[in-house]
Amino acid sequence: MPEPNFANRTIWTGDNLDVLRGINSETVDLIYLDPPFNSNRDYAAPVGSEAAGAAFKDTWTLSDLDVAWVGLIADEHPAIAYLLDAAGRTHSRGMQSYLTMMAVRLLELRRVLAPTGSVYLHCDPTASHYLKALMDAIFGGGAFRNEVVWYYKNASRGKRQRAKAHDLILWYAPSREYTFNRDRVLAPFESGMTEWRYTKGGQRDAEMPKGKTPDDVIVLPSLNAMARERVGYPTQKPLALLEHVVEASSNPGDVVLDPFCGCATACVAAEKLDRQWVGIDISPKAAELVNVRLASEMGSLFHHGFVTTRTDIPARTDVDAPKNYRQNKHVLYGQQEGRCGGCATLFEFRNFEVDHVIPRSKGGTDHLGNLQLLCGHCNRVKGDRDQAYLVARLAEMAT
Repeated sequence: MPEPNFANRTIWTGDNLDVLRGINSETVDLIYLDPPFNSNRDYAAPVGSEAAGAAFKDTWTLSDLDVAWVGLIADEHPAIAYLLDAAGRTHSRGMQSYLTMMAVRLLELRRVLAPTGSVYLHCDPTASHYLKALMDAIFGGGAFRNEVVWYYKNASRGKRQRAKAHDLILWYAPSREYTFNRDRVLAPFESGMTEWRYTKGGQRDAEMPKGKTPDDVIVLPSLNAMARERVGYPTQKPLALLEHVVEASSNPGDVVLDPFCGCATACVAAEKLDRQWVGIDISPKAAELVNVRLASEMGSLFHHGFVTTRTDIPARTDVDAPKNYRQNKHVLYGQQEGRCGGCATLFEFRNFEVDHVIPRSKGGTDHLGNLQLLCGHCNRVKGDRDQAYLVARLAEMAT
């Protein structure tokens, strides 16, 4: 397994796509992600709560940038491009935009996942059927292991439809050598569905009687406002749920990644179970909350100095150092047949400039696969942004 280029107990603040591009390939044993659900809602933590200041908008509209991403995906992943287009036609352009956001990140998650690793995608019925098809396209249909139902017994009852009382967790593991610690997550024989019982303090009873392989339905209440572990973060999940995921699909010392870590429940679960972990979140509040929660869960011996907070993009160390990227100009000119990688116009060799498809500031490398030739105009338009921006901006300028 390649060496990680990050330290254990690290929280990044920033766009997870940029950070993921800079993480070495095949360095993560377990990925849990709880991304936005395309719920058409805005979330914010209550004023006065520990998570106050954390907020995100879960409403998606198709933009030129999304269209450009679809075009770029089509070059290397046509099945994904067809799926995104179908979602736009059958559901809405907003769903297409949401899935495009997810697709480019899932492609990076597939790259950083160890060959024997697992990924758990937490979602709800809003987009679960589209996400499952997307996961099939990226991880392979044969990698699908379970659609786990988290049933939380919603007490509210609507008059026009059935009450929403469950979320879904899609479990994928590309290799047949994946980890599944059956004996650590046994369900009681008398239970019709898996109901996780924890003793005082949140620790699982070491004397739990032997049981059966757990069902794909987990019965566990959602967090109410008075729950001890509640920090006020919107969409916070129970620690017991994440402890089950971490225990089932990783071993002590393994690396756990949560790229939408929010209030860092997966990171806390990993720490409690002696795993290494890293998290990424767009809000700096995540770095604060993981320290608060770990201090609460682990006791006074745990202190803030244990967690590394970063805002930079990690530099990959798992690829051979390339020659100076400008020395690839002749090769690129031949590959592009003298046409600009932006406007596709024919130019003489001297009119081209070597450009990074994904800029180095966003995790891009100097390797040939991340280089192209642009005419001076396109290179100025693109600036220190990725290729999707250039494609979208040129389309806008042409109208």
